[in-house]
Amino acid sequence: LTQAALQIPFGMLSDRFGRKPIIALGLIIFIIGSLLAAFSESIYGLLVGRALQGAGAIAAAIMALAADLSSEQARTKIMAVIGISIGAAFSIAFILGPYLYIYIGIKGLFYLGAGLGFLAIVVLLKAVPDPTMSNNVRTTTISLQDFKTVFLEPQLLRLNYSIFTSHLILMANFVVIPIALRDYAGIVTHSHWQLYLTVLICSLFIMVPFIIFSERLNKIKPFFIISILLIILSQSGLMLFHSQLLLIGLFMVLFFGAFNYLEALLPSEVSKTITPDKKGTALGIYSTSQFIGIFIGGAIGGTLYQEWGLVSVYVLCLIMACSWLCVISLSKQSFNRVEKNLNEEI
Repeated sequence: LTQAALQIPFGMLSDRFGRKPIIALGLIIFIIGSLLAAFSESIYGLLVGRALQGAGAIAAAIMALAADLSSEQARTKIMAVIGISIGAAFSIAFILGPYLYIYIGIKGLFYLGAGLGFLAIVVLLKAVPDPTMSNNVRTTTISLQDFKTVFLEPQLLRLNYSIFTSHLILMANFVVIPIALRDYAGIVTHSHWQLYLTVLICSLFIMVPFIIFSERLNKIKPFFIISILLIILSQSGLMLFHSQLLLIGLFMVLFFGAFNYLEALLPSEVSKTITPDKKGTALGIYSTSQFIGIFIGGAIGGTLYQEWGLVSVYVLCLIMACSWLCVISLSKQSFNRVEKNLNEEI
């Protein structure tokens, strides 16, 4: 919730004061939250520490900085690297989390987070170049009218709904997929990482060709729609075959191939749609939509599973994915401006 609440303010501040100072500030807040959680001896201190970790809401500023440092042609590939790193971080956490807990405990996990946050600040200041347009950004004032303009832009509304829906489905899935693997497929919890790692590797065979051919053929919308269809297929399969390990793995590959492609595509499209002086604000709204989707997906997914069981969660995901397909496929204007700009650039 703190991530969702502060993405827009941090994005707007990055438009005003520059990307790197705001990113560094967010990492410092994250480090403080990590140390507070590590030192805490009660659930209340842990909650405050976790809230502070989330308050370092720099996803929008990071994506805006990546957009500042890349050309139009290379932007999707740059965002793909960010998307891959996010997916890899999730997967590594699934794989290493149980073993790290055995050796360093909960406190050690928070100390590790603080150390990685400090390392990220060093990398940011020493290895990441300064964007050439940063001086122009710092002269820009934060305007409520600019915020309204960005928020109500039809193209951005579609992209924001896309990231909201994709992460709602992701989190709802991971309420029930570990349960399905344990209770229906008979896989003990500490062995789940083997499936996750296999799925991550296999999903690259969907994501990478999608990125290459959508850019090379300049056919972003068709690949976008195909990705949503793959997510719909994956949710249908997981609902119907949640007790068969091989089919669970297959449908997870379809889901993560499409999901990771969209994870790379969507922030790139946001950055192409808006002018540089409003990029941080636009990506702040985008990131807020993402984290609201994460919160709602986890909360509603857990509630539905508790009240009506595993299938009800996949039904919710199917409904959301179908609504998402309608929003994108029925809009004649979707991506027209982006494709026109790409053609002009080429």
